Amino acid sequence: MPESVKVGVLNDMADFSDLDDSAPVPGDVTGWLEREIAALREAGRFPAAVEFIHAYGLGLPSGTAEAVETAYRQLADAGVSLIVGPAIGDNALVATPLAEQLRIPTINWAGAERARGRYMFHHQVGSHEDESLVIARHMAMLGCRRLAVAYDISPIGTRHLKYLESEARILGIEIIAKEGMSPLTDDAAALVDALLEGAPDGVVYLGLGISAPAVAKALSACAWPGPNIMNTAGLRGYHGTFAHDCDGWFYIDMHSDSNTTLQAQMAQLGAPRQQALAVAKGHDLGRLVAEGLARATDLSREGVRIGLEQVKWLPAAEGCEGTLLGFGVQDRGALHGRYLVVRQWLGGETREVTA
Repeated sequence: MPESVKVGVLNDMADFSDLDDSAPVPGDVTGWLEREIAALREAGRFPAAVEFIHAYGLGLPSGTAEAVETAYRQLADAGVSLIVGPAIGDNALVATPLAEQLRIPTINWAGAERARGRYMFHHQVGSHEDESLVIARHMAMLGCRRLAVAYDISPIGTRHLKYLESEARILGIEIIAKEGMSPLTDDAAALVDALLEGAPDGVVYLGLGISAPAVAKALSACAWPGPNIMNTAGLRGYHGTFAHDCDGWFYIDMHSDSNTTLQAQMAQLGAPRQQALAVAKGHDLGRLVAEGLARATDLSREGVRIGLEQVKWLPAAEGCEGTLLGFGVQDRGALHGRYLVVRQWLGGETREVTA
């Protein structure tokens, strides 16, 4: 009888009390984990049974940090050897000290580089630090020298702003206005008036994205003609009306049309092009989990931590062609290379931007 292992899935985007058995759970990645584990099992590399344990805690910004901590401790008490989640940067920062305290290897799939440690591994879905550099360099390429910035008053927004300001100074770009707002705001008219007062030649949004449509609509109402760009908040365009609300905006994405690993996965699944991001993220996260378990010295928490450190140089479906996936003894960032891609929402469709 093969050994078995418990894997926890921490969902910080859903409240258990609100879940409907007839509807898909927001942010659930279990299917992707099962798919990649099954692939290794079929290849004879991982015979152990895997039991998935789920915990739900609606985290920031619409929920609480306490809900995330409660969900994490619930999984710890269930005896899991590995936790997958959270997905939101602010919540990953909450979970990181818990991973270190309880010594549970954890893979968050968020944008906070500070959410790393000996036990906290980071599958970057964006990066507060890296995205801001890409944004500044793209605006410089467009000839922008005077930027106005709308940002969420949250760890995500303020961290992005810090690195944008630093890179802007290096590039000779002046940030002539910066206005903070609630991450949940739905009216940004006064904020946009303040941003445009100094006549910028480019506008930047930094945050989680819930407030982005309000900024975009206010700019449209002012007939603002210049270029706009946002961080990976723009990924919200894959759902609902966001893409149309933010039409014309550049944003940071995680997939490239040129990535052959992604295209192979898309063909295998028969997935439409609108699902490219979901396939890229799901494949890479699932593969990290599967390979980490398969390479573990044993299926204890310490054994899985060591196994994750042995995952190296796998072709990633995210990013440009040549992006690699893996960790190391001192390396907790999964994606290596040009994993951030500038894209633009046009007419409800995402288009890759090439230099």
